[in-house]
Amino acid sequence: MPSQVTERVAQLGQRIRVARIRRGWSVADLASKAGINRNTLTALELGKPGTAVGVCLTVLWALGLDKSLDAVADPDSDLHGKALEASRRPTRASKARKVSDDYDF
Repeated sequence: MPSQVTERVAQLGQRIRVARIRRGWSVADLASKAGINRNTLTALELGKPGTAVGVCLTVLWALGLDKSLDAVADPDSDLHGKALEASRRPTRASKARKVSDDYDF
């Protein structure tokens, strides 16, 4: 795993931990609300990269932070992807095709 990804996973875990502490919840409280094991939540908060994405989303949901994910990988915000897509578009329209009147009633 690239070091930048590892750092981002660790940052996300720290943010989840801060959100839990600000709410005054213990690890057991949040794990119960999310329907996961305490050890799984601890692994998420420690930034262990093997923690499932579904677990992360469930914990964010339990914290009320799931709406913050709306901008993640939003196709409308993907400027690089839009530029690549635009570069593959034809530069001119194709010639109009002659329509056959064979089936005109």
